[in-house]
Amino acid sequence: MNDFKLVIRNLLGSRSRFALTLVGITLGITSLVVMMSLGTGLRAQIDKQAADLGANLVVTPKGWCAYEQVKVLSGSQLPDAIPAEELTAIESVEGISVLPYLTVGSAVDNEPVPVTGIRVAETAETKRWAVASGEAPAEDSRGILAGSAIADSFDLAPGDHLTLRGTEFVVTGVLEATGTGDDGVLFIPLAVAQEVYETDGRISFAAVQVEDITQVELYAQRIADAANVAVVSDRQLLASVLSVVNTVSTTLRIIAAVAVLTAAFGIINTMLMATFERRREIGIMKSIGSSNARIFRTFMAEAAAYGVIGGVVGLVVGSVASRLITPYIAQNEFTAFVGGARVQAVPPLGDMALILGGAVVVATLAGVYPAMRAARLTPVEAISYE
Repeated sequence: MNDFKLVIRNLLGSRSRFALTLVGITLGITSLVVMMSLGTGLRAQIDKQAADLGANLVVTPKGWCAYEQVKVLSGSQLPDAIPAEELTAIESVEGISVLPYLTVGSAVDNEPVPVTGIRVAETAETKRWAVASGEAPAEDSRGILAGSAIADSFDLAPGDHLTLRGTEFVVTGVLEATGTGDDGVLFIPLAVAQEVYETDGRISFAAVQVEDITQVELYAQRIADAANVAVVSDRQLLASVLSVVNTVSTTLRIIAAVAVLTAAFGIINTMLMATFERRREIGIMKSIGSSNARIFRTFMAEAAAYGVIGGVVGLVVGSVASRLITPYIAQNEFTAFVGGARVQAVPPLGDMALILGGAVVVATLAGVYPAMRAARLTPVEAISYE
């Protein structure tokens, strides 16, 4: 019998043990794929959302942390913390254009929804929005421009009426899908939002475009001098948010890697049991001329097979699980970027190859000690086993 047939026969000799060991490493690889897919999706959506913000500078109240900056990109509710006089001072700085945002919230069918007050015409032009149906509301109207995802979720169409903060609004238009957090937001005119939500003219933050892109730092300083606010560049905002996301992503990968290592101990246990149960077989093989190297190679091949099969199955199951699980993981403010967006369900081919290679290496290393134990058995010791 050649080595390949011998490995297959030994793997299937105890099918229940083979299945349980395989499930262990499959679950470990699956969890790793899901975590990597989520991290990749988050970073891609953050990059896209930052680009879609259409700002060289972002003006926020002083003291905001990175978590609140995440909300700037995700469209989640933020406090109305920049007074009207500060906004006026910001807009007095020459060479910039300012888009103020008031991010508030409401409920539709008893479900919370994000609502953002904007200068509709300016924001639509800056972000290059396209209206799929209906039209954008007038600046002084109680109209709603609904993102594509939220319109689909609540079956909204032009002409529908919604009550926000006790005030009746009418949906005037639905945006085409942007692939960003804007798809899950209800947009209303800024002045109307300030009136209905009684903010006394305050806003949550402002996106600033500068005329001379080479003088971004100079404009940031001029804004900071003119108003009591914090100013960050789009790159600084992106770096701040990504630093948090990368920390979380690394932690999740470590947890998934621990699951893979735990599965490796299952392989060690399975191979040691196989060594114990097959001592007579090993003795017979040695007595008819099989070398220690062949015994060692056979056991190592069995261990590697667990890695190959478990890795491939884990990649397939993990890819499917990513598509199914990610929307549920995204039901919180931190991962709101993936809500309503096309999340990459399968990691890049390079990452998949790395995961599969890692699974094979871990499984093979797990088989070294059992293989050495099997190879060191003497024919007399092995055959005399009862």
